[in-house]
Amino acid sequence: MAPHSIRDFGRREILRMSAVLAGSRVVVSPKHAIAEAAALQRTPDQILGPFYPLLELPRTSDLTRVPGRSGRAEGQVINVMGRVLNLAGEPVRNAKVEVWQANTHGRYTHPSDPNPAPLDPNFEGSALLATDSEGRYRFKTIKPTAYPAGPNRMRPAHIHFQVSGRQDKIATQMYFENDPYNNTDPFLNSAGGTERTELLVKKLLDPSPDFEPDSKMVIFDMVLYKG
Repeated sequence: MAPHSIRDFGRREILRMSAVLAGSRVVVSPKHAIAEAAALQRTPDQILGPFYPLLELPRTSDLTRVPGRSGRAEGQVINVMGRVLNLAGEPVRNAKVEVWQANTHGRYTHPSDPNPAPLDPNFEGSALLATDSEGRYRFKTIKPTAYPAGPNRMRPAHIHFQVSGRQDKIATQMYFENDPYNNTDPFLNSAGGTERTELLVKKLLDPSPDFEPDSKMVIFDMVLYKG
């Protein structure tokens, strides 16, 4: 069974996503394509983390629901989308995109997570996706929250990504703007300098009218060396 692909979305959803991504910095007109591609940087590596899922990742684009359960995950719904590109600015087609994260309380479903925060029976927090012919991906999830990573340290809210192209791959994390723990997080700051960390820190945007009311939107483009 193939990873969940953007091809599984309806025509209206794909057109809507294309319009949104047209505002992203990596989607440019042919006139400026060479200059923009030259400015691309490989997405900084981040730790895979101790809570990479033990079970096979579900092939779904909606992490807010668990198959066979009637409830919905707690928390702020966010629509995460973007493109996977190489350093030349070319889309990485059929890239495997693995995502996993903590729930709205800051806890992973992983059995080794020591956080005493509650689990959410309607949230498993992982998915396997595939990019389309333009390198696009998209999924719906819940915004995670910060969680303790030791007696005197908190990890800021983040979502893990592992992206595999035909020639290379990255493991990285997406963070959220204005999280109070971003500035002191050693993993985020290992990216090296403000310009590099800004590649990983993203804004919560208001969605277009066609998206779910009260949800938010995040655009996170990722760049591999060759793809």
